[in-house]
Amino acid sequence: MSRTSLDLWVGIFVLIGIGALFFLALRVGNVSSVDLSNAYVVRGQFDNIGGLKVRAPVKSAGVVVGRVDSIDFDTQSYRAEVRMRVASDYEFPRDTIASILTSGLLGEQYIGLDPGGDIEMLADGEKLQITQSAIVLEKLIGQFLFDRAQSPQE
Repeated sequence: MSRTSLDLWVGIFVLIGIGALFFLALRVGNVSSVDLSNAYVVRGQFDNIGGLKVRAPVKSAGVVVGRVDSIDFDTQSYRAEVRMRVASDYEFPRDTIASILTSGLLGEQYIGLDPGGDIEMLADGEKLQITQSAIVLEKLIGQFLFDRAQSPQE
């Protein structure tokens, strides 16, 4: 094999590697096909957001319907306030429940919206009344171990 042929194959291999890294960067960066150019904002307050991050997906029935826009701390209620941008194609009732969930055991965290039965729909800037905070795995393990230590030994 000549030197130029070897250089050509090395170059092709490097380009394939760069393409694979670019693909992985897009997957990790949560790039999705949800059009949020015409979206409405919904707010929710949570006691604990765990590892939720800005740009995390907002899902309903497993379908991405929006993204987390911002996360702030409310100094009046001492809770985290999460702003979500939901695509205007998807309307949700006013009594929708927002929960912070995890994909898999240690996967990314996202917000799950469970629609209620109200006739009126959420409006832009409205606050969700019912929220469920993230489950912190370390806290659950600690409670399990503490309860195990407190129970009488047989």
